[in-house]
Amino acid sequence: MNDERLITHLRHVDLAVPDYDRQLEFYTNMWGLDAETTDEGLAFLAAAGSPEQYSVRLRKAAEKRLDLIAFGAANQADVDALAERLGRSGVTLINEPGRIQTPGGGYGFRFFDIDGRTVEVSCDVAVRQHRKLAEGEAVPVKLSHVVINSPNPEATVGFYNQHLNFALSDTLMHPRMGEMMWFLRTNRWHHSLAVARGPHVALHHASFEMRGIDEYMRGTGRLLRGGVEKVWGPGRHMAGNNTFSYFLDPHGNTIEYTTELEELDEDSWHPHIYDFSDPTVSDQWGTANPMNEFVAKQSFNDVDRGIFVAPPV
Repeated sequence: MNDERLITHLRHVDLAVPDYDRQLEFYTNMWGLDAETTDEGLAFLAAAGSPEQYSVRLRKAAEKRLDLIAFGAANQADVDALAERLGRSGVTLINEPGRIQTPGGGYGFRFFDIDGRTVEVSCDVAVRQHRKLAEGEAVPVKLSHVVINSPNPEATVGFYNQHLNFALSDTLMHPRMGEMMWFLRTNRWHHSLAVARGPHVALHHASFEMRGIDEYMRGTGRLLRGGVEKVWGPGRHMAGNNTFSYFLDPHGNTIEYTTELEELDEDSWHPHIYDFSDPTVSDQWGTANPMNEFVAKQSFNDVDRGIFVAPPV
């Protein structure tokens, strides 16, 4: 492993959706993202407080799937160095570094992770005109983190650690089931990516940062009043110390409102192993519905059948 960290942050998550019009309506009018750029069957949705050109891309498709997770890098030299490192290690590159054609342009490349997900790393993307959200404004500030399901999570965590230098922040375990979720960071925030043990490869959930506790609760309430199906919450996790309210989008993807994700001192941080059979680990407040088998299964999601099966690396 090269100790140099070349990935700086999470950029966006791209979803393929069968009922495109319904999903676009949900993510804009209910969830609170802005349709910054749209084309026939393609929409780039931005979070009001984020400099990223978009936080979610929706693509009309016959089957639901996770198209892409995108991360940022500091400059072209770092993008080139990462591509060279991955290629030398036997990771399958989809394309070599070059100009990006999506909104904001930039320079980057794509590759397959060990589970076959498409991952993009880019730099020099134009900064979107964004703003500081007003008090009480209950729309997402930015994409906070993405959690993925893997039937072999130890290998997936190892891939992101070995090849991309993601650091482990904390782990969730259960006395009967063993280790179940790993929180990974690429900057001082507790996690931008987490890996969950699941029955198949799929998106577990995508999480969006709100301005503060009041805005997080107002947004949660808006969705409840709007009849959006709530999976779990509101509450506050122990790992990451962030709030959570999980909902299902119209096609059954789990999405989360959160706020106050923990900011770490990376020089002194030591990962914890939390036993989530202790109810305070799942929810420090005790306000959320209990975590049970039904709640957990909501985030297993459908099998991502369009995924490429990557060779072991």
